[in-house]
Amino acid sequence: MPLMKVFYEDWQMGCCGTPFAVGDEVAWKLVAVDRPAVQGEHYGADAWVENHGGPDHPTTGRVHAVDLVHEEFAFRPRDPDPDPDPAEARRGLVIRGTGRGLEPVPGSVTLESADGCPKWFQEVDRGTVDGLARVRRTCGALVTLDAPDTTHVLHVPRGGQD
Repeated sequence: MPLMKVFYEDWQMGCCGTPFAVGDEVAWKLVAVDRPAVQGEHYGADAWVENHGGPDHPTTGRVHAVDLVHEEFAFRPRDPDPDPDPAEARRGLVIRGTGRGLEPVPGSVTLESADGCPKWFQEVDRGTVDGLARVRRTCGALVTLDAPDTTHVLHVPRGGQD
């Protein structure tokens, strides 16, 4: 059977996913990673699981291997949103950014072989490194899937959104 790499993102599993193990048969709606620009966002996967849309029919396959994807992120200060226009503020609630954001730390991605994929993923506070607070997150699972029929994998046209 043809093997393909599939990325199952942490929030997709936490929201609507069902945990699985090596050897399980699964049926997932898959979207192909067709553009090189987004390869890094999916950790080298050929496709990702889309529980909130995607193709009309799932792709069925057997889980051959599971690697949990860990990545470190730094809290980077950002310029806070400017003060709202007084007229806008009088109309009601004004939502403003927190002034910080998470940025991936280059070269920090690691894979951990696992027997299966959990429902919930871990996050570990790494303290302060180089003056920036850091957190190490399990971002999801990179799954090797035996998928004999991939005709239902959705291919997004170039310029389409992920």
